[in-house]
Amino acid sequence: MMKTFTVPTREEVAPANQEIFDNLQKALGFVPNLYATIAYSDNGLSRFLAYQNAKTSLTNKEKEAVNLIVSQVNGCVYCQSAHLVLGKMNGFSDEQLLDIRKGKSNDAKLNALVQLAADVTENKGRAGSETIDAFFKNGYTNENLVDLILQVSDKTAMNYLHNLTQIPVDFPLAPTL
Repeated sequence: MMKTFTVPTREEVAPANQEIFDNLQKALGFVPNLYATIAYSDNGLSRFLAYQNAKTSLTNKEKEAVNLIVSQVNGCVYCQSAHLVLGKMNGFSDEQLLDIRKGKSNDAKLNALVQLAADVTENKGRAGSETIDAFFKNGYTNENLVDLILQVSDKTAMNYLHNLTQIPVDFPLAPTL
């Protein structure tokens, strides 16, 4: 029988995490369940947020495209749901978000990014030479490649945490494709 995970409350987490909960509450209006779940670790939430919010060569829109396709490939409904909301906040239309979930984009540069992120995720860090070549031919650099891999790792960690814990989704549920 699989253990049932519950979302810890503010009172159930370390004082440092309580402060982060308060900051998230002020900034977002709520503490997302997956962030709260990271707070089971006394140091995990601050560590993860520092990693997630670190500077990158990718734009916020590019980060959201990567987050969404990685979550799709990894079958994480929590992160798909969250990144549909965040994708819209970063300027994507519903049609563009649907295309990204299907592993494509009408924008050639974004398409190369999405396809490489999907390929890397599906193949555990490996990707086809054509996908890699298309990434660089569309103007991306070695720096962008490193930042892409770091973004994939950020999202994969969250996908795995939700896929394992199955805590409730507290965003509008992503429709099944």
